[in-house]
Amino acid sequence: MQKKNDVTPDAAHPARRDEPASAQRRSTLGLLGAGALATLTPWLPARAAGGSMDKWPDKPINYVVPFPPGGLTDVAARQAAKALGTAENWNVVVENKPGGSANIGAAYVARAQPDGYTWLAMTLSHAANATLFKGKAGYDLLKDLVPVACMASSSMMVVVNPKSSIKTMDDLLQAAKTRSLSAASSGNGTPPHLTLALYQRLTGTKLLHVPYKGGAPSLTDLIGGQVDVIFSNYPESLAYVKSGTLRALAVSSKTRSPELPNVPTVEEAGLPGLVVANFTGVMAPAGTPQPLVDRIGKAIVKQIRQPEMTKSLVTLGFGAQPMEAAEFGPYLKGEVERWARIIHDANIQVG
Repeated sequence: MQKKNDVTPDAAHPARRDEPASAQRRSTLGLLGAGALATLTPWLPARAAGGSMDKWPDKPINYVVPFPPGGLTDVAARQAAKALGTAENWNVVVENKPGGSANIGAAYVARAQPDGYTWLAMTLSHAANATLFKGKAGYDLLKDLVPVACMASSSMMVVVNPKSSIKTMDDLLQAAKTRSLSAASSGNGTPPHLTLALYQRLTGTKLLHVPYKGGAPSLTDLIGGQVDVIFSNYPESLAYVKSGTLRALAVSSKTRSPELPNVPTVEEAGLPGLVVANFTGVMAPAGTPQPLVDRIGKAIVKQIRQPEMTKSLVTLGFGAQPMEAAEFGPYLKGEVERWARIIHDANIQVG
C-alpha cells in the first residue's frame, strides 16, 4: 500500500523515488539548458570567428619568402609588406626560408594555423614543383594552400652572346635545326629550363641543356662564349642587354618591354605559344576563412595598382599583374596543369 508521502514518477520525466524535489528541478533545468545550448551551438563558432576577424590583425603577420634575401621575389614581397604597413597599418614581417627548391618555405606555410597570420610568397616555380616534386615536397600546392592574390610577373628573355651569328628567333630556329646548340639554365626544373623545354616542344628542336646553380653563373658563361643561348629570367639579364653585353632575341610577354622597346615579343617572332609569365603571388594555409582571404587579397591588389608600386615593380623587371583570390585561383590551377604537361612531355627530372 502506497504511503501518503510517496512520489509517483512522471512518465515523461522519470525520477528516482528518493530524489528530493529540488534535485528534480535542477535536473529538469539542466535538460532544458542542454537543449538550448544544442540549438545555439552552430551559431557560436560563427559568432566567435566573426569577432576574431573584426580584431584581425592584432599581431604581426609572417610573410614567408622561400628564397634567399635580396632576390626578386624577396624584394617584391618587402615592397608589398611596406605598402600594406603604410596603407592598412598591418605589421607584415618578411621571413626568408630558402631551400629545397622553394619547397621548405611553402611546406612551412602549409602547416601553419589558417588564421591569416602566415603568408607564402609563391612563384611559377611552385606551380611547376607541384609536378616535379609530386608526393615529395611535403605539401600539396592546390590542397594545402589557398590562393590569396597575384601581384606581378616578369617575362623570360631569349639572350645570346652579341658576337653570335644568331640575331633573331628565326636565326635561332634555323641554327637549332642544322647544328648542335647548347642552352644553359639556372637549374633543372627552373623557369628558364621549363621555357627551354616549351620552346623545344613548340619547334620540334633539340638543344643540349646545361644546368647551372643559379642564373648568374649561367649568364657569365654565355658572356664568355661557353654556351649558345639562355631562355633567361628577364630581370637577371636586363642590365646585360641594356649595356650591350648580351643580345636579346625576344621577350616572352604579350607586349614589348618599355625598357627594351626594340626587342620583339615571342608572338611577334612567330611563337605565340611561348608566352611565359614568371609570376609571384600570395597564398595562405588551407582552411583560412574565405572572408579573411578576400580581405587580404583586396588589400594587396589595391596596393599593387597604386602608380608608385607599379613603377617600382617595373624597375625590378616586373609588370603588375594584380588578381584577387577569385581570379588568381583558376589562373594558378591552369598554370599547374600547363607545366605538368610540359614536364611530362620533356621528361624533366629533379633530385
